[in-house]
Amino acid sequence: MTIHNILLVDDSKTELHALSEMLTKRGYSVRTAENGEEAMKRLAEAKPDLILMDVVMPGQNGFQLTRAITRDERFVGVPVIMCTSKSLETDRVWGMRQGATDYVVKPVKSDELIAKIKALG
Repeated sequence: MTIHNILLVDDSKTELHALSEMLTKRGYSVRTAENGEEAMKRLAEAKPDLILMDVVMPGQNGFQLTRAITRDERFVGVPVIMCTSKSLETDRVWGMRQGATDYVVKPVKSDELIAKIKALG
């Protein structure tokens, strides 16, 4: 599966802008959501090839949202990369247990993230 369309979920407008810019410069099509509710609306509109998921967000956090998405039959096969400032090994393990495919710690290094995305495609 080639990855073209990415859903970026983060409550920080700064992170959304920085990551969107980095990804669009590399040829990816990016749609954004600032919380779990908005993310579910975006998913209902169009199924992405990949989801980049922040953890710390108001309302439903990224762990809960990842669990909901990866257990939803409509989104089978859509990988989720946790993209968060939570850098403890226990956070990474918990994220993977919720269904995440990979885990990246902020500040995101563009080369590392792009390599992880390419490894999926």
